[in-house]
Amino acid sequence: MRQGGHTPIGFVPTMGYLHEGHASLLRKAGEKSNTVVMSIFVNPLQFGPNEDYASYPRDEARDLELAEREGADIVFIPSVEEMYPQPTLTKISVSSLTTRLCGASRPGHFDGVTTVVNKLFNMVQPDYAFFGLKDAQQVAVLRRMVSDLNMNVEIIACPIVRENDGLALSSRNVYLSTEERSQALVLSRSLRAVRQAMEEGSVRTVSEAQKLLVSEISAAPLAVIDYTEILSFPDLEMLGEDSPLAAVQGEIIIALAVKFGRTRLIDNNVFIPKEVPALV
Repeated sequence: MRQGGHTPIGFVPTMGYLHEGHASLLRKAGEKSNTVVMSIFVNPLQFGPNEDYASYPRDEARDLELAEREGADIVFIPSVEEMYPQPTLTKISVSSLTTRLCGASRPGHFDGVTTVVNKLFNMVQPDYAFFGLKDAQQVAVLRRMVSDLNMNVEIIACPIVRENDGLALSSRNVYLSTEERSQALVLSRSLRAVRQAMEEGSVRTVSEAQKLLVSEISAAPLAVIDYTEILSFPDLEMLGEDSPLAAVQGEIIIALAVKFGRTRLIDNNVFIPKEVPALV
């Protein structure tokens, strides 16, 4: 990192409508950094034409209260005109890692993410940037971008923060009806069930684990599966369907995206098959 009298800068990029997951990132940034910067910007480049850019939840006053309470020194809230003063002809694209999971069902999404994060890094010049593992694919993509482009910033991945009943925190949870919110608990339960089955040896191959995951999610009548995947992590490569889980080297990710009504939720578990940890 930087030498001399430089004091570390920690950066937490967000799209606002902050919750405890964002608060945990700010606290982690405060532990590692002398100055904590948070950005709030709903980035139009990462939304598809039929997605929820216009309706994405926003509450600047509430966000500023949380940011102050959790120790942010600077809150950067640029406008679209400030971020994109002219048509964007240059984009950052990370290939391969963005062709699966959310990249497959949201074409162009990660080009929008990497482009805006690159711009924010250039503006803020942080030493550390903090991202939640709820979007583990995003973490993998950004780490590869930083490595490939020799950026002078370290990506710090932080654990998923969940409600007491297991639902992963998300700004989009506000869209859920009472019944959808109740049924959405199937996501964390499904991940736990597959992990436990792996640990006990009742599923022994990727194919068996995948079938169990789909079966568990399908128990919720309102659940509409976008994808379920079991991949290597962080390179997000396919594992052979008949691959013995006990023989897999390194980490894997069990990832899912499921719709409840108009709300698309993602969740995952990253772990080493031989050393199955508590779900985070």
